[in-house]
Amino acid sequence: MIDRRLLLHFDWVVFLVTIFLCIIGILNIYSATFMDSGNKLYEKQLIWFLIGLTFMIFATFVNYIYLERLAYPIYSVAIIFLIATLLTGHTTGGAKRWLHIGFASFQPSEFAKIALILILSKYFSTVRVSLKGLSLKELMLPSIFAFIPFILIAKQPDMGTAVITFIIFASMVIFAKVRLKLLIVIIAVTLPLIPLAWRFLKDYQKARLMSFLDPALDPLGTGYHIMQSKIAIGSGGILGNGFTNGTQGQLRFLPEHHTDFIFSVLAEEWGFIGSFIVLILHFVLVLWGLNIAQNAKDRLGAFLAFGISLMFLWHILINVGMVTGMLPVVGVPLPFMSYGGSFLITTMIGAGILTNVSMRRFIF
Repeated sequence: MIDRRLLLHFDWVVFLVTIFLCIIGILNIYSATFMDSGNKLYEKQLIWFLIGLTFMIFATFVNYIYLERLAYPIYSVAIIFLIATLLTGHTTGGAKRWLHIGFASFQPSEFAKIALILILSKYFSTVRVSLKGLSLKELMLPSIFAFIPFILIAKQPDMGTAVITFIIFASMVIFAKVRLKLLIVIIAVTLPLIPLAWRFLKDYQKARLMSFLDPALDPLGTGYHIMQSKIAIGSGGILGNGFTNGTQGQLRFLPEHHTDFIFSVLAEEWGFIGSFIVLILHFVLVLWGLNIAQNAKDRLGAFLAFGISLMFLWHILINVGMVTGMLPVVGVPLPFMSYGGSFLITTMIGAGILTNVSMRRFIF
């Protein structure tokens, strides 16, 4: 039985913005694949949206205290799925990112982000932090929590999701407050190690980084994505070319036009005005989520809302930076807009958790 007080304080901002963005996303996917004969990706996205809506409602009304109690089991299951993906996962484009269970398949790395936020929220809400901030000893366990999925996801390889996982961890550590001296030491030790990471990158990942610096180095290869994306965004102008009237996306000049580069399709068809409105909606959700975190009734709710909000924020910043050529192409989708069931359901669960924390700040 749902407490009536929850309905009185239902967060319509999170709910309506999420639904609106999902609807825009489905329409955008329809337009992006309009010229693809027999391609009904928008119908699949609609089905995943309805499934995601079910999970979102569940995540909204189940007291987040129970989510805290299940943090360790949920995290453990997420890690098991990531290991299973490396061992038995389906290989596509040289990467093992999908796990098949019966008639269904999903991407465990997406759900691992929610699992990480849950377990970090549980830890940081219970550990007693001194006025100086977290010590090195207090950072050891959450670092292990983040390091395990980061390595497993990077091994697939999926550097985009791995980077998002690390940034979520770093953001929540800063929110929890880390000692300034310790933070300086960590940065001083980490920075010299960054160039060494080059040795562990795959050849295509190195090529993407080089193309980011100069797309003209390989205009028909790794630089092709960025160049076509810029053409699509630029051709949209102020008002765009109109729904289903894009050329770069529909004529398939733009690769991954329904997934990672869906924002380019949006910009081409709806121009600067349409793109600006969609970005405003995304940032309204992020800022509203941060406000929920600030006004949460307990530390657990604050960390959950902050973690989810930052997950949205970094996806938005990296995806838009990627398609505009301001960041390397790392395969990070745009929340609620990019095609993909696992990602859509994960983001809708996140929106449900935000609503959950928002409603319960009025109930003690």
